[in-house]
Amino acid sequence: MSAENEILVVPKIGQGQLFPCIELCNHLLRRDFSITVVADSDISSSIPSALRQSPLFTLINVSAPQETPADPPASSPRQHQQIAQGIESFLAGRDPAQARPACAVIDHIMYKTQEVFSKLGIPTVTFITSGACWAAVQHAAYVVRPDDMKPGEVRALPGLPNEMVLSYSDLKQRRHWMPSNRGGGGGGRGPGGSRPQMGPPLPGHPAPWVEEVKSSVALLINTCDDLERPFLDYVANLTAKPIWGVGPLVPDEYWRSAAALLQERKIRPKRESNYTDDEIIGWLDRQPRGSIMYISFGSEVGPSMEEYPELAKALEESNRPFIWVIQKKSGQPGPLARGPAQMEGGYFPHGLDSRVGERGLIIHGWAPQLLILSHPSTGGFVSHCGWNSTVEAIVRGVPILAWPIRGDQYYNAKLVVNHLKIGVLVCDQYPAEMVKKDDVLMGIERVLADEEIRRRSLCLGQRFEKGFPESSVSSLDAFRDFVHRKAA
Repeated sequence: MSAENEILVVPKIGQGQLFPCIELCNHLLRRDFSITVVADSDISSSIPSALRQSPLFTLINVSAPQETPADPPASSPRQHQQIAQGIESFLAGRDPAQARPACAVIDHIMYKTQEVFSKLGIPTVTFITSGACWAAVQHAAYVVRPDDMKPGEVRALPGLPNEMVLSYSDLKQRRHWMPSNRGGGGGGRGPGGSRPQMGPPLPGHPAPWVEEVKSSVALLINTCDDLERPFLDYVANLTAKPIWGVGPLVPDEYWRSAAALLQERKIRPKRESNYTDDEIIGWLDRQPRGSIMYISFGSEVGPSMEEYPELAKALEESNRPFIWVIQKKSGQPGPLARGPAQMEGGYFPHGLDSRVGERGLIIHGWAPQLLILSHPSTGGFVSHCGWNSTVEAIVRGVPILAWPIRGDQYYNAKLVVNHLKIGVLVCDQYPAEMVKKDDVLMGIERVLADEEIRRRSLCLGQRFEKGFPESSVSSLDAFRDFVHRKAA
């Protein structure tokens, strides 16, 4: 295989970014590319064995120096510099007679590594592991200058669907737009919510990501026409670059399991849990169809320590069957301190299992989310609206009670609630000072009982019953042809 068919892939190390990156690699391998993943830590345990065993797949660890602080933020200048140095050293050590790779596909968060590839004459393609809505809405909101908005006011976002108006409550989610924060730090910058913005945007300035992709020759986005065509068009018009929706990037087995229960342990690394898959399946099989509310906030974020008891009380009073997945370290002090859990031990609803009995299943640790969402008994999903979780629910026609915490999750929730209309926010004026029991109770009832929301969710899910979207297949083929033309 010549280097003209080699693609370097630079992922961001994190479960939310690695999973779609792995699936993108699988799709590119099927198009006869050789793939070299260059990462700044050992991610081999997260790579499925079938991918590792492919003769066209190589994993390179460009470890940072040992004096690097433990777990530095991926957006810090020092971390970017070390990763870039590792990549440059790796490329310098290759056989000088070997042709350079056709291109490098880099996670959006790793935009600083573009400088290395540019210096070596290797074109870069930006890979956005989230959807197109966050990028489009973030930039459109910058354009309308929201820092002088007043309570109750809404503003249309030119170029986007009418329902995607910017409200004053949206600004409370993105605090760097608020007038009181002109000199202070603010919310997240994109899918990872990693880099703070200083004060509201200046007149005429684009959203930060627009500048970050300027040196890329194209963009790949983890979405498809059926979900986000207006937002893909907006990004394409804004950047004047080729844009391809190549998702949703979920495992092949998820597409093939529409009529069968997915055995997730075979395709994703399993971590510690207090229930086996068979025990979870047995419990699911005993519940009525479409009756279960599934609650999971992912591996990195969750409600505050004050909000968890409110959620527990709501589940106890609702009389609806539920599965609640609680990470080992869940919750934080302070009603607004939503983010990665930092309290040793975290929150656990001791005694709730005995009070709800067979009606509830409380999973402490890892849960087979794809399996649960695939089961016909699952009727709704309380989610932080991370993009992976969002598309996994959409593909299975499961409506969403949106409880976003940070970064792109607010935009994903807006897509779900305002544009696709397949869910509701956890409370009408979110973010409130604190989500209360009654907010959760009302949200659960709306998601499980609102016939229109359920109908739309099922109709949208049915678009994916035939498998991976045809529009994304065509996009991947078009990207293949684009790379070959660039390399010619």
